[in-house]
Amino acid sequence: MRHGPFIFLGVLLSFASSWLVLVFTPYIQLQFLQPIRDAETGVEYPVPVEGEAGEGEMVYAANGCLYCHSQQVRAEGFGADFQRGWGPRRTVARDYLGDRRVMLGTMRTGPDLANIGVRQPSAQWHHLHLYNPRITSPGSIMPSFSFLYRKQKIVGQPSADALDFPGDFAVQPGHEVVPTEEARALVDYLLQLDRSQPLNTP
Repeated sequence: MRHGPFIFLGVLLSFASSWLVLVFTPYIQLQFLQPIRDAETGVEYPVPVEGEAGEGEMVYAANGCLYCHSQQVRAEGFGADFQRGWGPRRTVARDYLGDRRVMLGTMRTGPDLANIGVRQPSAQWHHLHLYNPRITSPGSIMPSFSFLYRKQKIVGQPSADALDFPGDFAVQPGHEVVPTEEARALVDYLLQLDRSQPLNTP
């Protein structure tokens, strides 16, 4: 086992160089990155995800949304993200400042969601899509998240937040479908996804 120390040293150097390139170097490059403030409006970017949207972020993670959806618009020449209308610019490191969990995603079975709050600003659209994706996107292979909703009998007047189903998808008369707190939080999170702020720095 004369080569044992050399094998150990080789493995150690491999891990150390990987750590330097993938962890330490980006940390040094980005450690002083700060939010920017719009000179005209005084609004700071990025806006922290808090309150109900923050709870929705946890629902998003818990239900594995990031396994089929990314949240990163690629630079021109690295895919058709701009042609698909997924965002007006590529995403940059500053877009993720303050995120407790960075939902870059692992693959794109579905469209990128980095700017879904701008592309689809309707809460009703998102609720229908989550309840049954085929309502808003015919042919979609996305699973239904109907377990985030409650079907109930209408007592008196219909609930203000009841889903408004189109004809073929209407529920049985006298009943309605309403979002649970988790569904409302998730939709609030999706509506906050907006990384279209013009940036002059990477």
